[in-house]
Amino acid sequence: MIDFQPDRARDRANTLVDQIVQAYVRAIAGQRLRPGMSVPSVRAFAREHGISTYTVAGAYARLAAQGWLAARPGSGYRIAAGGGAAPRSATSSAAWQPPRLGADWLLSDIYVDHSIPIKAGCGWLPREWLNEEGLHQALRHMGRVPALRIPGYGHPYGHAPLREAIVGGLAAHGLQAEADQVVLTQGVTHGLDLVIRTLLRPGDTVLVEQPGYANLLPLLRLAGMRALAVPRGASGPDCDALDRIAREHKPRAIFVNTVLQNPSGTTVTMATAFRLLQLAQQHGMWVVEDDISRELLPGVAPLLAALDGLERVVYLGGYSKVISPSVRVGYLVAHRDLVRDLARTKMAVGLTSPEIMERIVHQVMREGRYRGHILRTRERLAQAHAEVEARMDEAGFDLAARPQAGLFLWARPAGAEGDVSAQGANALAQRASQEGIWLAPGSYFDVDETDLPWIRFNVAYSLDAALWRFLRKA
Repeated sequence: MIDFQPDRARDRANTLVDQIVQAYVRAIAGQRLRPGMSVPSVRAFAREHGISTYTVAGAYARLAAQGWLAARPGSGYRIAAGGGAAPRSATSSAAWQPPRLGADWLLSDIYVDHSIPIKAGCGWLPREWLNEEGLHQALRHMGRVPALRIPGYGHPYGHAPLREAIVGGLAAHGLQAEADQVVLTQGVTHGLDLVIRTLLRPGDTVLVEQPGYANLLPLLRLAGMRALAVPRGASGPDCDALDRIAREHKPRAIFVNTVLQNPSGTTVTMATAFRLLQLAQQHGMWVVEDDISRELLPGVAPLLAALDGLERVVYLGGYSKVISPSVRVGYLVAHRDLVRDLARTKMAVGLTSPEIMERIVHQVMREGRYRGHILRTRERLAQAHAEVEARMDEAGFDLAARPQAGLFLWARPAGAEGDVSAQGANALAQRASQEGIWLAPGSYFDVDETDLPWIRFNVAYSLDAALWRFLRKA
Protein backbone atom coordinates (compact mmCIF):
# COMPACT_ATOMS: atom_id res chain seq x y z
CA MET A 1 0.00 0.00 0.00
CA ILE A 2 2.73 2.46 0.92
CA ASP A 3 6.49 2.37 0.49
CA PHE A 4 7.83 2.95 4.00
CA GLN A 5 11.21 1.96 5.39
CA PRO A 6 11.97 3.77 8.67
CA ASP A 7 15.28 5.64 8.68
CA ARG A 8 16.50 5.96 12.27
CA ALA A 9 19.83 7.61 11.53
CA ARG A 10 20.72 10.28 14.08
CA ASP A 11 21.46 12.81 11.36
CA ARG A 12 18.28 12.14 9.43
CA ALA A 13 16.60 15.20 7.93
CA ASN A 14 13.11 14.09 8.95
CA THR A 15 11.71 12.47 12.05
CA LEU A 16 9.88 9.14 11.87
CA VAL A 17 6.62 11.10 12.05
CA ASP A 18 7.71 13.12 9.00
CA GLN A 19 8.68 9.93 7.18
CA ILE A 20 5.30 8.26 7.78
CA VAL A 21 3.43 11.38 6.67
CA GLN A 22 5.51 11.65 3.49
CA ALA A 23 5.03 7.96 2.67
CA TYR A 24 1.25 8.27 2.92
CA VAL A 25 1.16 11.50 0.92
CA ARG A 26 3.20 9.86 -1.86
CA ALA A 27 0.89 6.85 -1.90
CA ILE A 28 -2.24 9.01 -2.00
CA ALA A 29 -0.85 11.36 -4.63
CA GLY A 30 0.18 8.33 -6.72
CA GLN A 31 -3.36 6.91 -6.30
CA ARG A 32 -2.09 3.72 -4.67
CA LEU A 33 -4.41 4.73 -1.85
CA ARG A 34 -7.85 6.04 -2.83
CA PRO A 35 -10.64 7.84 -0.97
CA GLY A 36 -12.55 5.56 1.40
CA MET A 37 -9.82 2.92 1.67
CA SER A 38 -8.96 1.91 5.22
CA VAL A 39 -5.39 2.10 6.51
CA PRO A 40 -3.67 -0.06 9.15
CA SER A 41 -4.52 0.79 12.74
CA VAL A 42 -1.97 2.67 14.81
CA ARG A 43 -1.00 -0.50 16.65
CA ALA A 44 -0.83 -2.62 13.48
CA PHE A 45 1.37 -0.09 11.65
CA ALA A 46 3.65 0.28 14.69
CA ARG A 47 3.96 -3.49 15.09
CA GLU A 48 4.67 -4.08 11.40
CA HIS A 49 7.46 -1.50 11.25
CA GLY A 50 8.85 -1.85 14.78
CA ILE A 51 8.20 1.72 15.88
CA SER A 52 6.37 3.44 18.73
CA THR A 53 2.59 3.71 18.69
CA TYR A 54 3.05 7.33 19.82
CA THR A 55 5.01 8.03 16.65
CA VAL A 56 2.35 6.47 14.42
CA ALA A 57 -0.45 8.23 16.29
CA GLY A 58 1.32 11.55 15.80
CA ALA A 59 1.74 10.90 12.07
CA TYR A 60 -1.91 9.84 11.62
CA ALA A 61 -3.09 12.88 13.53
CA ARG A 62 -1.02 15.17 11.31
CA LEU A 63 -2.37 13.47 8.17
CA ALA A 64 -5.91 13.92 9.48
CA ALA A 65 -5.26 17.60 10.27
CA GLN A 66 -3.91 18.12 6.74
CA GLY A 67 -6.96 16.46 5.17
CA TRP A 68 -5.34 13.25 3.93
CA LEU A 69 -6.95 10.89 6.47
CA ALA A 70 -10.39 10.88 8.08
CA ALA A 71 -10.86 9.43 11.57
CA ARG A 72 -14.07 7.49 12.16
CA PRO A 73 -14.96 6.53 15.76
CA GLY A 74 -14.88 2.76 16.11
CA SER A 75 -13.52 2.11 12.60
CA GLY A 76 -10.07 3.71 12.65
CA TYR A 77 -8.67 5.85 9.84
CA ARG A 78 -9.56 5.94 6.15
CA ILE A 79 -8.31 7.94 3.19
CA ALA A 80 -10.25 11.20 3.21
CA ALA A 81 -12.67 12.11 0.44
CA GLY A 82 -10.24 14.75 -0.78
CA GLY A 83 -7.31 12.33 -0.65
CA GLY A 84 -5.20 12.41 -3.81
CA ALA A 85 -5.83 16.10 -4.41
CA ALA A 86 -2.88 18.45 -4.22
CA PRO A 87 -1.96 19.19 -0.61
CA ARG A 88 -3.11 22.47 0.80
CA SER A 89 -0.37 25.02 0.47
CA ALA A 90 0.48 27.11 3.49
CA THR A 91 1.53 29.91 1.15
CA SER A 92 -1.45 29.78 -1.19
CA SER A 93 -3.42 33.00 -0.86
CA ALA A 94 -6.46 31.31 -2.41
CA ALA A 95 -6.67 28.71 0.37
CA TRP A 96 -5.26 30.57 3.33
CA GLN A 97 -4.46 34.08 4.48
CA PRO A 98 -1.99 34.51 7.36
CA PRO A 99 -3.28 36.47 10.36
CA ARG A 100 -1.75 39.71 11.52
CA LEU A 101 -0.01 38.80 14.75
CA GLY A 102 -0.19 40.92 17.87
CA ALA A 103 -1.66 41.17 21.35
CA ASP A 104 -5.27 41.23 20.14
CA TRP A 105 -4.75 38.11 18.02
CA LEU A 106 -3.03 36.34 20.91
CA LEU A 107 -5.85 37.05 23.34
CA SER A 108 -8.86 36.42 21.12
CA ASP A 109 -8.47 35.41 17.48
CA ILE A 110 -5.99 32.63 18.23
CA TYR A 111 -8.74 30.60 19.88
CA VAL A 112 -10.94 30.63 16.79
CA ASP A 113 -8.24 30.81 14.11
CA HIS A 114 -7.67 27.25 12.88
CA SER A 115 -6.05 28.36 9.64
CA ILE A 116 -2.39 28.09 10.64
CA PRO A 117 -1.17 24.58 9.83
CA ILE A 118 1.84 24.48 12.19
CA LYS A 119 1.01 25.75 15.70
CA ALA A 120 4.45 25.67 17.32
CA GLY A 121 3.51 28.66 19.48
CA CYS A 122 0.26 27.40 20.99
CA GLY A 123 -0.24 26.54 24.66
CA TRP A 124 -2.20 23.29 24.65
CA LEU A 125 -1.87 19.60 23.87
CA PRO A 126 -2.74 18.26 20.41
CA ARG A 127 -6.31 17.05 20.09
CA GLU A 128 -5.20 13.48 19.50
CA TRP A 129 -3.25 13.47 22.78
CA LEU A 130 -6.29 14.22 24.92
CA ASN A 131 -8.19 11.66 26.98
CA GLU A 132 -10.96 11.37 24.40
CA GLU A 133 -12.29 8.09 25.75
CA GLY A 134 -12.49 9.49 29.27
CA LEU A 135 -14.34 12.57 28.05
CA HIS A 136 -16.81 10.48 26.06
CA GLN A 137 -17.47 8.28 29.07
CA ALA A 138 -18.02 11.35 31.27
CA LEU A 139 -20.44 12.83 28.73
CA ARG A 140 -22.37 9.55 28.59
CA HIS A 141 -22.52 9.57 32.38
CA MET A 142 -23.87 13.13 32.35
CA GLY A 143 -26.58 12.01 29.95
CA ARG A 144 -27.84 9.65 32.66
CA VAL A 145 -27.94 12.29 35.41
CA PRO A 146 -31.58 13.32 36.04
CA ALA A 147 -32.21 16.95 35.18
CA LEU A 148 -33.61 17.55 38.67
CA ARG A 149 -30.15 16.92 40.10
CA ILE A 150 -28.76 19.96 38.27
CA PRO A 151 -31.16 22.71 39.33
CA GLY A 152 -30.50 26.41 39.61
CA TYR A 153 -27.05 27.96 39.52
CA GLY A 154 -25.17 25.56 41.78
CA HIS A 155 -23.05 26.35 44.82
CA PRO A 156 -20.99 29.58 44.84
CA TYR A 157 -17.89 27.53 45.70
CA GLY A 158 -18.56 25.00 42.93
CA HIS A 159 -19.46 21.30 42.73
CA ALA A 160 -18.68 19.79 46.15
CA PRO A 161 -17.49 16.31 45.02
CA LEU A 162 -14.94 17.88 42.69
CA ARG A 163 -13.71 20.19 45.45
CA GLU A 164 -13.26 17.16 47.71
CA ALA A 165 -11.35 15.35 44.98
CA ILE A 166 -9.07 18.38 44.56
CA VAL A 167 -8.34 18.41 48.28
CA GLY A 168 -7.44 14.72 48.13
CA GLY A 169 -5.11 15.24 45.19
CA LEU A 170 -3.34 18.19 46.81
CA ALA A 171 -2.80 16.21 50.03
CA ALA A 172 -0.53 13.89 48.05
CA HIS A 173 1.69 16.94 47.43
CA GLY A 174 1.70 17.96 51.08
CA LEU A 175 -1.01 20.63 50.99
CA GLN A 176 -3.52 20.12 53.78
CA ALA A 177 -6.82 21.86 53.11
CA GLU A 178 -10.57 21.32 53.41
CA ALA A 179 -13.21 21.44 50.71
CA ASP A 180 -14.49 24.79 52.03
CA GLN A 181 -11.08 26.28 51.20
CA VAL A 182 -11.59 25.56 47.49
CA VAL A 183 -13.45 27.76 45.01
CA LEU A 184 -13.97 26.44 41.48
CA THR A 185 -13.39 28.81 38.57
CA GLN A 186 -13.71 28.87 34.79
CA GLY A 187 -10.03 28.12 34.31
CA VAL A 188 -6.87 29.48 35.92
CA THR A 189 -7.04 32.81 34.08
CA HIS A 190 -10.49 33.40 35.60
CA GLY A 191 -9.00 32.54 38.98
CA LEU A 192 -6.23 35.09 38.48
CA ASP A 193 -8.85 37.72 37.67
CA LEU A 194 -10.73 36.93 40.89
CA VAL A 195 -7.52 37.19 42.94
CA ILE A 196 -6.64 40.54 41.35
CA ARG A 197 -10.13 41.93 41.95
CA THR A 198 -10.21 40.69 45.55
CA LEU A 199 -6.71 41.39 46.87
CA LEU A 200 -5.55 44.38 44.86
CA ARG A 201 -6.63 47.88 43.95
CA PRO A 202 -5.87 50.10 40.92
CA GLY A 203 -2.43 51.64 41.30
CA ASP A 204 -1.00 48.80 43.40
CA THR A 205 2.47 47.55 42.52
CA VAL A 206 2.83 43.83 41.84
CA LEU A 207 5.72 41.63 40.74
CA VAL A 208 5.63 39.27 37.77
CA GLU A 209 8.19 36.91 36.34
CA GLN A 210 10.32 37.81 33.32
CA PRO A 211 9.44 36.02 31.10
CA GLY A 212 5.95 35.42 32.48
CA TYR A 213 2.50 34.09 31.67
CA ALA A 214 1.23 36.04 28.66
CA ASN A 215 -2.44 36.20 29.71
CA LEU A 216 -1.63 37.54 33.19
CA LEU A 217 -0.01 40.71 31.87
CA PRO A 218 -3.08 42.21 30.13
CA LEU A 219 -5.21 41.25 33.13
CA LEU A 220 -2.98 43.37 35.33
CA ARG A 221 -3.02 46.25 32.85
CA LEU A 222 -6.82 46.17 32.66
CA ALA A 223 -7.01 46.28 36.46
CA GLY A 224 -4.74 49.33 36.62
CA MET A 225 -1.83 47.52 38.28
CA ARG A 226 1.79 48.63 38.10
CA ALA A 227 3.63 45.44 37.18
CA LEU A 228 7.39 45.13 37.70
CA ALA A 229 9.46 42.27 36.34
CA VAL A 230 11.59 39.84 38.36
CA PRO A 231 13.97 37.77 36.20
CA ARG A 232 13.10 34.07 36.02
CA GLY A 233 16.07 31.69 35.91
CA ALA A 234 16.53 27.94 35.87
CA SER A 235 15.72 27.65 39.59
CA GLY A 236 12.83 30.12 39.64
CA PRO A 237 12.55 33.86 40.33
CA ASP A 238 15.82 35.69 41.03
CA CYS A 239 15.36 36.25 44.76
CA ASP A 240 18.17 38.83 45.05
CA ALA A 241 16.48 40.94 42.38
CA LEU A 242 13.11 40.31 44.04
CA ASP A 243 14.48 41.62 47.35
CA ARG A 244 15.93 44.78 45.75
CA ILE A 245 12.72 45.57 43.86
CA ALA A 246 10.52 44.89 46.88
CA ARG A 247 12.60 47.17 49.12
CA GLU A 248 12.26 50.03 46.67
CA HIS A 249 8.70 49.63 45.38
CA LYS A 250 6.74 47.93 48.22
CA PRO A 251 4.71 45.51 46.03
CA ARG A 252 1.46 44.02 47.27
CA ALA A 253 1.85 40.63 45.55
CA ILE A 254 4.06 38.43 43.41
CA PHE A 255 2.70 36.06 40.75
CA VAL A 256 4.69 32.84 40.35
CA ASN A 257 4.28 29.90 37.94
CA THR A 258 5.85 27.18 40.09
CA VAL A 259 6.20 24.04 37.96
CA LEU A 260 7.12 23.81 34.24
CA GLN A 261 6.69 27.54 33.90
CA ASN A 262 4.96 29.09 30.93
CA PRO A 263 6.98 29.99 28.86
CA SER A 264 10.44 28.92 30.10
CA GLY A 265 9.62 25.34 31.17
CA THR A 266 11.61 25.78 34.38
CA THR A 267 10.58 24.59 37.86
CA VAL A 268 11.17 26.35 41.18
CA THR A 269 13.75 24.61 43.37
CA MET A 270 13.28 23.99 47.07
CA ALA A 271 15.95 26.55 48.02
CA THR A 272 14.29 29.23 45.89
CA ALA A 273 10.86 28.33 47.26
CA PHE A 274 11.99 28.84 50.88
CA ARG A 275 13.76 32.11 50.06
CA LEU A 276 10.77 33.42 48.10
CA LEU A 277 8.41 32.73 51.00
CA GLN A 278 10.81 34.38 53.45
CA LEU A 279 10.91 37.50 51.28
CA ALA A 280 7.13 37.52 50.93
CA GLN A 281 6.83 37.46 54.71
CA GLN A 282 9.51 40.11 55.13
CA HIS A 283 7.96 42.50 52.60
CA GLY A 284 4.31 41.77 53.38
CA MET A 285 3.46 40.40 49.92
CA TRP A 286 0.82 37.95 48.82
CA VAL A 287 2.15 35.05 46.73
CA VAL A 288 -0.16 33.98 43.89
CA GLU A 289 0.93 30.49 42.85
CA ASP A 290 -0.17 29.37 39.38
CA ASP A 291 0.43 25.60 39.29
CA ILE A 292 -1.48 24.56 36.17
CA SER A 293 1.18 22.13 34.86
CA ARG A 294 2.01 20.07 37.96
CA GLU A 295 0.30 16.95 36.59
CA LEU A 296 2.76 16.98 33.68
CA LEU A 297 5.82 16.81 35.95
CA PRO A 298 7.13 13.24 36.37
CA GLY A 299 8.99 13.94 39.64
CA VAL A 300 8.38 16.07 42.71
CA ALA A 301 8.76 19.81 43.17
CA PRO A 302 8.03 22.35 45.92
CA LEU A 303 4.47 23.49 46.35
CA LEU A 304 4.55 26.99 47.83
CA ALA A 305 1.07 26.76 49.32
CA ALA A 306 2.04 23.60 51.22
CA LEU A 307 5.24 25.15 52.57
CA ASP A 308 3.33 28.28 53.61
CA GLY A 309 0.24 26.52 54.99
CA LEU A 310 -2.02 28.87 52.96
CA GLU A 311 -1.24 31.83 55.17
CA ARG A 312 0.17 34.13 52.50
CA VAL A 313 -0.12 31.97 49.36
CA VAL A 314 -3.16 31.76 47.07
CA TYR A 315 -2.97 28.56 45.03
CA LEU A 316 -4.43 28.07 41.54
CA GLY A 317 -4.78 24.93 39.43
CA GLY A 318 -6.89 23.63 36.57
CA TYR A 319 -7.46 20.99 33.92
CA SER A 320 -6.89 22.63 30.53
CA LYS A 321 -3.43 21.06 30.15
CA VAL A 322 -4.47 17.47 30.90
CA ILE A 323 -8.20 17.05 30.13
CA SER A 324 -9.08 19.60 27.45
CA PRO A 325 -8.62 23.34 26.82
CA SER A 326 -12.36 23.60 26.17
CA VAL A 327 -13.19 22.25 29.62
CA ARG A 328 -12.96 25.58 31.41
CA VAL A 329 -12.62 24.33 34.98
CA GLY A 330 -10.00 25.56 37.44
CA TYR A 331 -9.79 26.19 41.15
CA LEU A 332 -8.48 28.48 43.87
CA VAL A 333 -7.28 27.26 47.27
CA ALA A 334 -6.66 29.74 50.09
CA HIS A 335 -7.19 30.60 53.75
CA ARG A 336 -10.88 30.29 54.72
CA ASP A 337 -11.38 34.01 55.30
CA LEU A 338 -9.91 34.84 51.91
CA VAL A 339 -11.90 32.06 50.21
CA ARG A 340 -15.13 33.68 51.38
CA ASP A 341 -14.05 36.96 49.82
CA LEU A 342 -13.01 35.24 46.59
CA ALA A 343 -16.40 33.49 46.38
CA ARG A 344 -18.16 36.83 46.84
CA THR A 345 -16.12 38.33 44.02
CA LYS A 346 -16.90 35.34 41.84
CA MET A 347 -20.63 35.78 42.41
CA ALA A 348 -20.47 39.54 41.88
CA VAL A 349 -18.77 39.38 38.49
CA GLY A 350 -20.24 36.21 36.99
CA LEU A 351 -22.37 34.21 39.45
CA THR A 352 -21.54 30.51 39.76
CA SER A 353 -19.26 28.48 37.54
CA PRO A 354 -20.92 25.84 35.29
CA GLU A 355 -21.73 22.78 37.42
CA ILE A 356 -22.21 20.60 34.35
CA MET A 357 -18.59 21.14 33.29
CA GLU A 358 -17.42 20.54 36.86
CA ARG A 359 -19.33 17.26 36.97
CA ILE A 360 -17.69 16.21 33.69
CA VAL A 361 -14.22 16.92 35.08
CA HIS A 362 -15.02 15.03 38.27
CA GLN A 363 -16.23 12.04 36.28
CA VAL A 364 -13.09 12.05 34.10
CA MET A 365 -10.94 12.07 37.24
CA ARG A 366 -12.91 9.20 38.76
CA GLU A 367 -12.60 7.14 35.59
CA GLY A 368 -10.00 4.42 36.07
CA ARG A 369 -7.84 5.32 33.07
CA TYR A 370 -7.20 8.94 34.07
CA ARG A 371 -3.86 8.24 35.77
CA GLY A 372 -2.80 6.14 32.80
CA HIS A 373 -3.61 9.06 30.52
CA ILE A 374 -1.41 11.35 32.62
CA LEU A 375 1.48 8.88 32.48
CA ARG A 376 1.16 8.43 28.72
CA THR A 377 1.06 12.19 28.22
CA ARG A 378 4.23 12.61 30.26
CA GLU A 379 5.95 9.94 28.18
CA ARG A 380 4.89 11.51 24.91
CA LEU A 381 6.05 14.94 26.05
CA ALA A 382 9.42 13.55 27.15
CA GLN A 383 9.86 11.98 23.71
CA ALA A 384 8.85 15.24 22.01
CA HIS A 385 11.31 17.19 24.18
CA ALA A 386 14.16 14.90 23.18
CA GLU A 387 13.34 15.21 19.47
CA VAL A 388 12.79 18.98 19.50
CA GLU A 389 15.93 19.61 21.56
CA ALA A 390 17.93 17.58 19.02
CA ARG A 391 16.45 19.70 16.22
CA MET A 392 17.32 22.88 18.12
CA ASP A 393 20.89 21.76 18.70
CA GLU A 394 21.26 21.00 15.00
CA ALA A 395 19.79 24.39 14.06
CA GLY A 396 22.06 26.27 16.49
CA PHE A 397 19.48 27.45 19.03
CA ASP A 398 20.24 28.48 22.62
CA LEU A 399 17.90 26.92 25.19
CA ALA A 400 17.13 28.60 28.49
CA ALA A 401 16.57 25.17 30.07
CA ARG A 402 16.06 21.52 29.16
CA PRO A 403 13.13 20.48 31.37
CA GLN A 404 12.37 17.22 29.48
CA ALA A 405 8.76 17.58 30.66
CA GLY A 406 5.78 19.84 30.18
CA LEU A 407 4.76 21.68 27.05
CA PHE A 408 7.36 24.37 26.59
CA LEU A 409 10.90 25.17 25.54
CA TRP A 410 12.20 28.74 25.65
CA ALA A 411 14.84 29.23 22.98
CA ARG A 412 16.52 31.76 20.73
CA PRO A 413 18.46 31.56 17.47
CA ALA A 414 22.20 31.68 18.16
CA GLY A 415 23.99 34.02 15.76
CA ALA A 416 21.22 33.74 13.17
CA GLU A 417 21.64 35.40 9.79
CA GLY A 418 20.10 38.86 9.79
CA ASP A 419 20.99 39.30 13.45
CA VAL A 420 17.65 38.00 14.78
CA SER A 421 19.14 37.98 18.28
CA ALA A 422 19.56 41.75 18.16
CA GLN A 423 16.31 42.53 16.36
CA GLY A 424 14.03 40.40 18.49
CA ALA A 425 11.61 37.72 17.38
CA ASN A 426 8.55 39.69 16.25
CA ALA A 427 9.73 40.01 12.65
CA LEU A 428 10.66 36.33 12.58
CA ALA A 429 7.20 35.38 13.86
CA GLN A 430 5.53 37.55 11.23
CA ARG A 431 7.61 35.97 8.45
CA ALA A 432 6.79 32.52 9.82
CA SER A 433 3.08 33.28 9.66
CA GLN A 434 3.41 33.86 5.92
CA GLU A 435 4.49 30.22 5.63
CA GLY A 436 1.74 28.81 7.80
CA ILE A 437 3.80 28.64 10.99
CA TRP A 438 2.77 30.19 14.29
CA LEU A 439 5.64 31.20 16.56
CA ALA A 440 5.17 32.83 19.98
CA PRO A 441 7.81 35.61 20.19
CA GLY A 442 9.28 36.85 23.46
CA SER A 443 7.32 40.12 23.39
CA TYR A 444 4.16 38.19 24.33
CA PHE A 445 5.75 37.24 27.65
CA ASP A 446 7.37 40.56 28.59
CA VAL A 447 5.68 43.05 30.90
CA ASP A 448 6.72 45.95 28.62
CA GLU A 449 6.11 43.97 25.39
CA THR A 450 9.79 44.38 24.49
CA ASP A 451 10.78 42.65 21.25
CA LEU A 452 12.98 39.95 22.77
CA PRO A 453 15.01 37.39 20.76
CA TRP A 454 13.42 34.49 22.65
CA ILE A 455 10.63 32.26 21.33
CA ARG A 456 8.29 29.86 23.14
CA PHE A 457 7.97 26.46 21.48
CA ASN A 458 5.28 23.91 22.31
CA VAL A 459 7.20 20.66 21.84
CA ALA A 460 4.06 18.69 20.94
CA TYR A 461 3.59 20.91 17.86
CA SER A 462 7.24 21.51 16.93
CA LEU A 463 8.21 18.35 15.04
CA ASP A 464 7.02 19.34 11.58
CA ALA A 465 9.85 19.34 9.02
CA ALA A 466 8.49 22.56 7.48
CA LEU A 467 9.05 24.39 10.77
CA TRP A 468 12.72 23.45 10.84
CA ARG A 469 13.27 24.18 7.17
CA PHE A 470 11.95 27.69 7.86
CA LEU A 471 14.05 28.19 11.01
CA ARG A 472 17.25 27.00 9.36
CA LYS A 473 16.90 29.57 6.57
CA ALA A 474 15.53 32.40 8.78
